[in-house]
Amino acid sequence: MTIEIREVQPGEHDVLGELTVEAYRALGGGPLGSYAGELADVERRAAAADVLVAVESGRVLGGVTFVPGPDNPYAEDLREGEVGIRMLAVAPSAQGRGVGRALSAECIDRARARRARRVALHSTPWMQTAHRLYESLGFDRAPDRDLQVSPELVLLSFVLGLGR
Repeated sequence: MTIEIREVQPGEHDVLGELTVEAYRALGGGPLGSYAGELADVERRAAAADVLVAVESGRVLGGVTFVPGPDNPYAEDLREGEVGIRMLAVAPSAQGRGVGRALSAECIDRARARRARRVALHSTPWMQTAHRLYESLGFDRAPDRDLQVSPELVLLSFVLGLGR
């Protein structure tokens, strides 16, 4: 089967929202708290940013939010000339099939099409599989851009330079 990457359709908002919350919970990094509501609200994200899905035979396997720049409401410490990747999630049953890589690659392609200088993202310390994916795509850890979002949680920063 071929995995198609495209923008989410309105009829897929709830499915992607549930999938995203399920994928984040499966990581075991602790309770999501109010962040679960933000992860689930695909309709709101899609109104402000590009929400992409990976689909195979009509089934949503994963999704990601492409943040087009620092002025976007979903920007997380983006700087001038940067775009962002947020809320990358792959259904646990579809992990290990290249879905996350395909979604990330589409975001990088969109960044290049926008002539962005860098792609930036944040990840939690327990998302080790995602860290390996980002590093394999050329992202570098940027500890100076880590975000302390609560006393218990530091978001780790990764940046990909696009050579502009």
